[in-house]
Amino acid sequence: MPPSDASLCGIVLAAGAGTRHGGPKALVVPWLADAVHLLLDGGCERVVVVLGAAAQEARALVPDDERVTAVVAERWADGLGESLRTGLAHATGDAAVVTLVDLPGTPTSVITRLLARTGDLRQVVYDGRPGHPVLIAAGHWAPLAATLHGDRGARGYLVRHGVVEVECGDLHDGLDEDVSRT
Repeated sequence: MPPSDASLCGIVLAAGAGTRHGGPKALVVPWLADAVHLLLDGGCERVVVVLGAAAQEARALVPDDERVTAVVAERWADGLGESLRTGLAHATGDAAVVTLVDLPGTPTSVITRLLARTGDLRQVVYDGRPGHPVLIAAGHWAPLAATLHGDRGARGYLVRHGVVEVECGDLHDGLDEDVSRT
């Protein structure tokens, strides 16, 4: 379980083609910068931005900050699992805080609440619905990466390993930009 003074690495998953959105979400200004700043402001010492579709164009939108590294998931088209695997392979520190590029407006208070809880696997939920960010202690990076395939993320692994769900529905809706906001 990462201590409160743990070294945190943020991971922004921004590799997808955004087919339902009409193009790569990493290219939507200012989403990429906002996701990076959310993690830095939330306490991450460094941030890994995982790019894929339109990586060259998206790289220009990554904040110019020595604490931020952009990497490309070579097999990004295989899905979310490959993007997360790439991010974990480049993570450092005691734990990673993972978020998605398409969650604009997520307040830093969500990360504050996530970090205030204990447990080496923690996931924000919004009115009981699993969402992001997710905290993954370093001891889980390799075993989790071994389970990632295709467009499946970490949820199955998290549940099997006793994820602590952190309710944040009072702070944000947690809806990504593919979800209707009616």
